[in-house]
Amino acid sequence: MQRKHIRPAVSVALKRGDRLLLVLRGRAPSRGYYAFPGGHVEAGETLEIAARRELMEETGLVAGAMSPLVMLHVEGDEVDYDLQVFVGEYAGGEAQAASDADAAAFFTLEEMEALPVLESVLSVGRGLLGGTHAPA
Repeated sequence: MQRKHIRPAVSVALKRGDRLLLVLRGRAPSRGYYAFPGGHVEAGETLEIAARRELMEETGLVAGAMSPLVMLHVEGDEVDYDLQVFVGEYAGGEAQAASDADAAAFFTLEEMEALPVLESVLSVGRGLLGGTHAPA
């Protein structure tokens, strides 16, 4: 069996009080699921620069302070991803769905648990919003 190529990717768990920003994915991978905004790292970008760019492209928001939180391996159909999840602080503005996001809004943990959310996203959310943190 041939090994799949692994691409670097990033996402941002943007925190505003007791809520996290989620986008409804409009494209694969994870189409139809709520997740943190993010995507591929482009040539020449650092992981943090890529995370800030993806956040702006998908939601129009800018993060204040931001730091790496957890690295996840995500299996895809054609390519696998090493996904660096950042945690960031909300710095203002209203979330607008753009790019490959069909919706964007801030959710409490209770609201997240009622949505179609990837388990890894829910796990990170529980860790950041007062639950236990055990990334998948």
